[in-house]
Amino acid sequence: MPVPINHSKPVRMNAKETAYHQLEQWIIDGTLQPGEKLTDIELAQALNLSRTPIREALQLLEVVGFVRMFPGKATTVTPVNKEDIKHLLPPLAVLQALAGELAVPNINQEQIERLEETNKRFAEAIEENDSFTALKIDEEFHRIIIEAAQNPYITIMLSRLQSHVRRQFFHHGLELSDASRLEHDQIIQAFKEKDVERISDLTKNNWIRSIEELNAKK
Repeated sequence: MPVPINHSKPVRMNAKETAYHQLEQWIIDGTLQPGEKLTDIELAQALNLSRTPIREALQLLEVVGFVRMFPGKATTVTPVNKEDIKHLLPPLAVLQALAGELAVPNINQEQIERLEETNKRFAEAIEENDSFTALKIDEEFHRIIIEAAQNPYITIMLSRLQSHVRRQFFHHGLELSDASRLEHDQIIQAFKEKDVERISDLTKNNWIRSIEELNAKK
């Protein structure tokens, strides 16, 4: 199993969290391929951790659907089904829209400025056809809104859905377009105007449109 050793290491996390986040990222970006067998010994060596936090991390990854564990046999990375994106995006869109609504009374000027700065970097990544970076920046943009919503349950649910969506985008080469950048601009303006209904509509459409673009590619 080709596990990298020169990866960035998360800070201020316990061993289980460190293992979970790194393995999740490797599964999402394809470093660990669908169907690949995982061994706790090899992963422990790669992450310079003991086998216990690795096992705990793998159990958590099974709960969220990224690995399958067969006791006494093997642990494998789950497959990626392109059709799943059609099931992932609608609930993600609804929850993102709700987060936008809840963020309106809470969002402050510093967060709005962060949204503007993030969208500038997003536009640059789109212009440079850097899909990998654009996807990560897009997630950063929406994370600011989720942060402003101040609802831990929405944060947890969106985090899980978002991870699966990122995996779909990486594995199937799905790309974000300049239309997303324009929608981001409109979302920022709606926050400035405290237009709850418009924020909800714009945020939901920002995700649902991805399904339409996916269908158009078929």
